[in-house]
Amino acid sequence: MTGAAVYVLIFLARVADVSLGTLRLLLVFRGQRLLAAMVGLVEVSIYILALGAVVSRLRQDPLSLLFYALGFATGSYLGGVIEERLALGVVTVQVIPHGEGGDDLARQLREQGYGVTVLEGYGRDGVHHVLLITVSRRLLPRLLRLLQEREPGAFVTVLDTRKAIGGVVPMVRKGK
Repeated sequence: MTGAAVYVLIFLARVADVSLGTLRLLLVFRGQRLLAAMVGLVEVSIYILALGAVVSRLRQDPLSLLFYALGFATGSYLGGVIEERLALGVVTVQVIPHGEGGDDLARQLREQGYGVTVLEGYGRDGVHHVLLITVSRRLLPRLLRLLQEREPGAFVTVLDTRKAIGGVVPMVRKGK
């Protein structure tokens, strides 16, 4: 195998194993341990092969280490992109509307199919409504756009939710 082909293989192997590592961690955090273990098996196999190729060539070919490191950096970036695209799991969005618009905003969100729980909170300026909305991560951009349109002055936080059982958690709807 030519030097260039080895560099490309080292690079691609490292991109693959680091991207799989990101996916594995995401699956662990989302409670999908068995799938994470299977991904980890593939990940570590690729890692050992790439590392072995670099270590065996290091003395006579230190450039292979550069491709190994470039593969790691690229895999880190690509893993983040994959994580965003997969958008596994659910998030809880907390919304504190500016002023007295909490009930109206909750009604509008419910009309759009979102499950909304309204709590009473006490802040610096007195009593405020706190809206809790749990949605699939795929629906989060749509919900955030809707909140920006309907209540641009609201304070919004997004929290990772490990698991949601029961209630109204809208998932991705076809055609929307």
